[in-house]
This record gives sequence, structure tokens and C-alpha cells, in this order.
Amino acid sequence: MYGKAFAPEYQGALTTLSVNSSLTDVLAAGTRELRAAERAGLHGEVARSGLAVAEAHRRLGQVGDADRAWKASYRAARAAGDTAAMAWALWSGGTLARQRGAFPLAWRLLGLAAELGEAGGDVVVRGYSLAGLAETGRIQGDYEAVRRLHEQLLAEARRRGEARHTVWALEGIAQIHRNTGEYDTAYALFEEAAGIAARAEDRRGHAWALRGLADIVSVRDGDVERALGLLSEAETTCRAMKLSSALAYNHKMRGNVLYRAARYDEARDLYEQALAEFRAMSEPRGEALARLGLAKSLARLGRDRAETAAELAELADELGRIGLRHAREMVARAQEEFGVGAEAVR
Repeated sequence: MYGKAFAPEYQGALTTLSVNSSLTDVLAAGTRELRAAERAGLHGEVARSGLAVAEAHRRLGQVGDADRAWKASYRAARAAGDTAAMAWALWSGGTLARQRGAFPLAWRLLGLAAELGEAGGDVVVRGYSLAGLAETGRIQGDYEAVRRLHEQLLAEARRRGEARHTVWALEGIAQIHRNTGEYDTAYALFEEAAGIAARAEDRRGHAWALRGLADIVSVRDGDVERALGLLSEAETTCRAMKLSSALAYNHKMRGNVLYRAARYDEARDLYEQALAEFRAMSEPRGEALARLGLAKSLARLGRDRAETAAELAELADELGRIGLRHAREMVARAQEEFGVGAEAVR
């Protein structure tokens, strides 16, 4: 049995904030409490308020502000001698590093966060940090290395009845199954995640689950209209909560659905929109995936074959540099699809 979802990253004077609070509201409240704590010289409260500020900036795609905020939160936590607060700051920093495509840094920061969480007796930040490590490996395509960790974290979340973390783990495992072609299993997991998120009032988790369901409905069933309907429902939540990254991924997925339906003009427009959104928030993984979709759409619309080959070769090199194994394999498939030299992926 799961209770109502909560946001453990909103701490101290900000515990009244909901997991569904608009990020602009979180940023305003966090900044207000941060300034008050700074004036009062309360290092612990500076750390806790600063964490919320860092997370709001990160989720709004304001990476420079997020980077400064998590580091300031860590310094305040260290000054207060609060090991758990230091762990939370490192978790935020590691999550930001992953979002920016700095995977070695993400591994290091999240690993440190898990160690400090355990040392500080905070099982939640330890769990979130291990989850961050699992997600980093999954995004990079290292499925075998992180599948067991995902399943371990799912079992722990179920045991504690923590809805938000259960939803996250289910979605991560579902994505692994989806990417390895096990569509029925992936659908069932996304569906379970959506149900738990809805009952726990976790709107963010619900929006991501709907995106996953839309992907399966599109690729497995070819049901374009249902997939677009699920994405529209998720987009409403993303806009209401100002979830910039989730909204960009929603638009990229809408492009995928339209591309599979051979609606290439519409797909191109969605990929262009998503690409601009990812670039605005300096998110290289999303940018690369949107570029791939755009390149494929333009090729279908008659783009010069040499231009397509050059674009895909550049993308392959970029994804190799970043360390995104699964996305690089997607580029190889696109090169094969358009007959432009899969051997270009080195």
C-alpha cells in the first residue's frame, strides 16, 4: 500500500511544498527562505533551502544557476557539519551532471552522495543516490550492469511503501525492457507505474509513465492517435508544473510517433521544437536524440544523401564522446536505414 507521494528534496521550512508544486513556485519559496537563512546565519537551513533552489533551477533547465546553487548548498551543509545535507547537495550535483552529459562526474558525485547518505543515516538520500547511479548507467545503455540495481531499489521502495521511488524504479526497468524489444513487459511496467503515480498524486511520475506508454502504443501497436492522446495528457502536466526537460522529451517523443506514422513534415517540426528546447537548457543527450530524429525526417523529405551521411557521422562521434551507447546504436541503425555507411560508427 502506497501513501501520497512526497518530495524529500524540499526540506526545512519548505516541507510544506508538494511534489506537484510548480517549479516557479518552488524557486520563489526556496529563494525567499534561503535569503532569510543567510541573514540569520543558519548554515543548516541555508543548505536545505539551497537544495530546493538547485533542484528548481535544474528542472527548469537553468543549468548555470543550478550548478552554483548545489555547490553553495554543499558548502553550507559542510559548515553546519550536516552529513546528510551534504549528501543531498551532492545528489543534486550528480543529477545535474548527468543531465548535462557529464557522466564521469555524475558517477563520482552520486557515489559520494550514497556514501555520505549511509554515513549520515539518511536512507532516503542513499536510495535516491543509488537510483541516480542506476539511471546514469541505464541512460548510457549499460543495462546488464544496472538492471539488478534497479530491481533492488524497486524492492526497497515497495517495502517502504514509497510511491514516488517505486514509480521511478518501475519506469527505469520498463525503459530497459523497451530498449531491448520486450514491449509487452515494458507496457505492463509503465502501466503499473502510471497507476501508482495517479493514486499517489505524483503528477511528474505520471507524466513520464504516460510518455512511456505512448512510446509502446506507437512502436508495438501502431496506434498513432492513442499515443498522441497520452502525450497530450502528459504535456498538460508538464506545462502546469513547468517541467522544461520533461516537456522537451515529450515533444521529442511526439516526433517519434509521427515519424513512425510516416508523417514526416509534422515529425520534422516537432524535432525542431524539441531541439531548440534541449539546446536552451544545455541537455546534450536530448539534443542528440532530437538531432537524430530531425536528420531522419529530413532524409525522408528528400534531403541530400551526402548531408544526411555527414550529419549521422557527426552524431555518432558526438554520442561516442558523451558515452551514450544505446543512442549510438540508434545512429548506426539510421545509417543502415538510409544506406549511408553504418561503418562510419567507429
